[in-house]
This record gives sequence, C-alpha cells and structure tokens, in this order.
Amino acid sequence: MDTTYYGHGTAAERWERARMFFDAKDYAAAARVLNGLVKEVPEQTGPRLLLARAYYHSAQLRRAEAELRVVVEREPVEQYARLMLGRTLERQGRQEEADAQLRIAAALAGDFADH
Repeated sequence: MDTTYYGHGTAAERWERARMFFDAKDYAAAARVLNGLVKEVPEQTGPRLLLARAYYHSAQLRRAEAELRVVVEREPVEQYARLMLGRTLERQGRQEEADAQLRIAAALAGDFADH
C-alpha cells in the first residue's frame, strides 16, 4: 500500500486531512493519517483522541482502547476520553470495567446521579 499521501504535508495539513477523512466517515483513512501524526507529536491529546475515535468507529476496539488508556493516563480528568473508553470496553463485552470508566466520566461531567 502506498502511504505517501497519508504522511504528506505539514502536521497542520495532515491534521486537516485526517479531520476531512473522519468527517467523511472514512475512518480507516483517518486512522492512517493520524497514526503518523500521533507518532510525530505523541504529547498532543487532540490527534490521539481522534485516532481513538477513528479506531472505535472502524471497530478496531483494542487499538481504540490502547490510545484512550494513554490519554487517561496522561490526563486523568479528560472526561470525553473516559466516556469513550467506557463505550469501547462495553463494545468488547467488558461491562464491569466499562461501568467504572463511565462513572468517572459522569462525575467529571458533573452528573452525580446514581448510575
């Protein structure tokens, strides 16, 4: 496979290209662009979170989980990452682990109702 296109351009151009693929629901292409971007700027949350979402939407759940765990390890109060991790674990049939993440996400969102 020719991956030249996916890695071409500046980081900002690749970010925009990845977002266009994602918005067009071409999650596999978005993931190809984002994978290289995340390797280049691993400290940035935005590309990693979008990569996790692309993996989630293309049913690459273990990959999504791995990226989300990096985000929540670095930023424990990242509510959306917690929510996504909970949903990813649910889709893998790991409800007990999912429930823990979903409770944290709800608390971070200010939703303190019983869950």
